[in-house]
Amino acid sequence: MRTVSPDTGVGPLLRGWREQRRISQLDLALRADSSARHISFIETGRSRPSEDMVLRLAEQLDIPVRERNALLVVAGYAPRYAQTPLDDPAMASVHEGLDRLLAGYEPYPALVVDGRYDVVAANRGIALLMEGISEELLTPPLNAMRITLHPAGLAPRILNLPEWRADLLAQMERQIALVRSPELRALYEEVAGYPVADRGAGDRAGEGTPSFALPLVIEHGGQVLSFIASIATFNTPMDVTVAELAIETFLPADRETAAYLRDRLP
Repeated sequence: MRTVSPDTGVGPLLRGWREQRRISQLDLALRADSSARHISFIETGRSRPSEDMVLRLAEQLDIPVRERNALLVVAGYAPRYAQTPLDDPAMASVHEGLDRLLAGYEPYPALVVDGRYDVVAANRGIALLMEGISEELLTPPLNAMRITLHPAGLAPRILNLPEWRADLLAQMERQIALVRSPELRALYEEVAGYPVADRGAGDRAGEGTPSFALPLVIEHGGQVLSFIASIATFNTPMDVTVAELAIETFLPADRETAAYLRDRLP
């Protein structure tokens, strides 16, 4: 992706997003009810877009909410989207809804992370899987990537660690491409540098699991558990904090895993 400094103006920023999305000026103009000439003038700085135009282009380019605020500021307008701390009383309904969702998913594991993969909330299924990991990784703020990939975390018990690690790192790379976040880049470089043990060709990971999605195969208490993960986000969020929340759930991939969790977390 083309790297554009915010001080170069809103036009180059919008051009960078358009090129990343592989959309022509004409296609973007049609989607935003504008003209290719006007889009060209905006991108080259010959025309200053209105606040409404910035938001329309951001919507058509599927730009994250945090970055939409940045575009507005560079264009000379006030940020449109609030960033409310999760501990603010105004977020009480969000917290309550997430807690109910996580509790309702038990005994299966589920958690909520923010844009830096810090754990916002988790249920008893996640707590069960984290039994025995290093206390240093459990010091707030808990970070899902560190807990999963650190040698003192879950990594030694993940039987298909190379595949699962590659999938998580690819997920982080996609996220980094969407947001200008030095913290996220630093986290990526940290976890990508963790050593990966070679389990050898005799690894049983993946045997008997569905082939439609990459499973997480992990050992717990002498039992091999297999999960299929899914990620959900809020629809049309109007707050930066809410926009960056992700709910990750782990569905048992076999009957043995489901039975084990029901027995351990009645």
